Amino acid sequence: MPAKFDAGRITSDAGALVLREVAVKSGLFRRLAACIPDPSDAAMIEHDQQTLLAQRVLGIACGWEDLNDYHCVLVYPLMQLASDRDADQARPLASPATPCRLENRVGREACVKMSELLEELFIESFDSTPTELALDFDATDDPIHGDQKGRFFHGYYNGCCYLRL
Repeated sequence: MPAKFDAGRITSDAGALVLREVAVKSGLFRRLAACIPDPSDAAMIEHDQQTLLAQRVLGIACGWEDLNDYHCVLVYPLMQLASDRDADQARPLASPATPCRLENRVGREACVKMSELLEELFIESFDSTPTELALDFDATDDPIHGDQKGRFFHGYYNGCCYLRL
């Protein structure tokens, strides 16, 4: 009997639905959208900012970091569902250019607001507000070779690397 590879609509990215539920419960995408200026006219757009953020964040969580990957997921039913878009191929997700324009609108002020939002969400995750938070920053091992600017020796990694923190 020959093997069949027509399993229908299956996915290995169903974790995006769990992430979406967490985001819905916390209002993450709605609250993130409020941090980023949106000069567009709501009557003239196909993809609202909240849906674009959902598409981008969940896409990154599924391993689609590059906007070029979005050509493959425009009509991917799971991402349409996770991004609160109808799972209808007549209304695809945003093409790479649209999230790119969103990312280009994010300036310093929006980054500060989003950082504050992430802090608020973290504090809200507790049953009672903590009296103290300890932030423990670990260095990222980004090995370098030669005498490059920003080069530091890190004993744990036993080598030279960039240590931005």
